[in-house]
Amino acid sequence: QVQLVESGGGLVQAGGSLRLSCAASGRTFSRYAMGWFRQAPGKEREFVAVINRSGGVYHYAGSVEGRFTISRDNAKNTVYLQMNSLKPEDTAVYYCAAAGAIATMTYDYAYWGQGTQVTVSS
Repeated sequence: QVQLVESGGGLVQAGGSLRLSCAASGRTFSRYAMGWFRQAPGKEREFVAVINRSGGVYHYAGSVEGRFTISRDNAKNTVYLQMNSLKPEDTAVYYCAAAGAIATMTYDYAYWGQGTQVTVSS
């Protein structure tokens, strides 16, 4: 079992940056691919980024590629999402999640955090 806790959300102006963190409990963190998803009000949860177990392979949604960077530190059981050049349409609750392999669909992820709010003002 993996417990995930996100942090780092907040209010930022358009063009600004935020770094989200997701801390995992347990000693099995390195066995999981880690993903970030987001959900805006009235919309379905959507894929943002994923990184493989070792951190050497990653994939981004087209809407964030070039602006967001996913990384992980297995020694600290933490995955990060660096978000630059933020836009108002990036406003959402951001969730981290753990899966057995790289995946982009929510149903592939077994464990989820509680989410952290990111609000980008225009």
